[in-house]
Amino acid sequence: MTGDATRSGYRVEVVRSGDWWAITVPDLRGVFSQVKRLNRVEATAREAIAMMLDVEESEIGPIDVRVHPPEDVAGLLDELRHSMAAASQATAAATRARREAARQLSEAGLPMRDIGQLLGVSHQRVSQILSQ
Repeated sequence: MTGDATRSGYRVEVVRSGDWWAITVPDLRGVFSQVKRLNRVEATAREAIAMMLDVEESEIGPIDVRVHPPEDVAGLLDELRHSMAAASQATAAATRARREAARQLSEAGLPMRDIGQLLGVSHQRVSQILSQ
């Protein structure tokens, strides 16, 4: 059973079940497995799909793994993801502001050591910032 079915890929649903992660493939009735660790989900799912379809694992398209964490921590994980995204955006904004401040201070004729003092970095780091 080769063809489009193996090239289009599959969604894999993963939920915690006792000490294991239970794996199901909604598009393929009867395909299920389990793993101890999340890092084994894709390989195990690919193997189970290949066995069901009687094809080589390499013929299976992309695997879209969707992990459903335990409900009592799902909200915390969402909060963590949002916080990390906000922190990443803030870091990018700070990097841009530092680069622009260094450029303007340099154009104003300030020495590297003074720019470093104002930015809270070494004069060597100022040189790196200005070369970016």
